[in-house]
Amino acid sequence: MRRVTTKILPVLLALLSLASCSRKLNYRDGRYRSAREMVRLKRGGSRVSGRPMGKTKVVGTTASGSKTKVVVKRPVRTGSATGTLASVIEAARSYQGTPYLFGGTTRVGLDCSGLLQLSFGEAGVNIPRSSNEQAVWGDPVRTTDLQPGDLVFFGASPGSRTITHVGLVTVADDEGVDFIHASTSLGVVENSLESDYYLSRFIRAVRPKL
Repeated sequence: MRRVTTKILPVLLALLSLASCSRKLNYRDGRYRSAREMVRLKRGGSRVSGRPMGKTKVVGTTASGSKTKVVVKRPVRTGSATGTLASVIEAARSYQGTPYLFGGTTRVGLDCSGLLQLSFGEAGVNIPRSSNEQAVWGDPVRTTDLQPGDLVFFGASPGSRTITHVGLVTVADDEGVDFIHASTSLGVVENSLESDYYLSRFIRAVRPKL
């Protein structure tokens, strides 16, 4: 019995240590925070680069000319898509966990542009095959105006202007922007556009021609 306990104890201690480290990674200011919160904290509370926080509008004035009311208006962000784009996003999410495969176009393996072509295809929309062709299949859109269903394009390294990767925006709301893509290391996953890694490689975004 002592031998069994001696063998199990180190394993239990290791697991407890891993759990503690895992929690500390997202533990800040005395409480556990989500991945999105950690991204914003790391960036000093900022959201997508260049996103306006809002504007004020004077509703009325008194006889003396002083302001009586100020309304703060923030950009309207659509948290979820509808119609065809909702179907496209649903199709893309059905491939989550599929491994990355250069040139892949099936559930056995997918590359980034293949994921988008299949997802749009399942919704009855034909789009170009390569990420460079997809980058001109639509109208340019600013990061401040991103909506679910928009396509986001990246370079292989920070500051690069050569498109090598593409993703599909799945959520765009006051919390930030998420996109789904076929990652070379993780396969099909959703990530936050606000992470340093993707912001540093971001090149452009387009709104599909539907």
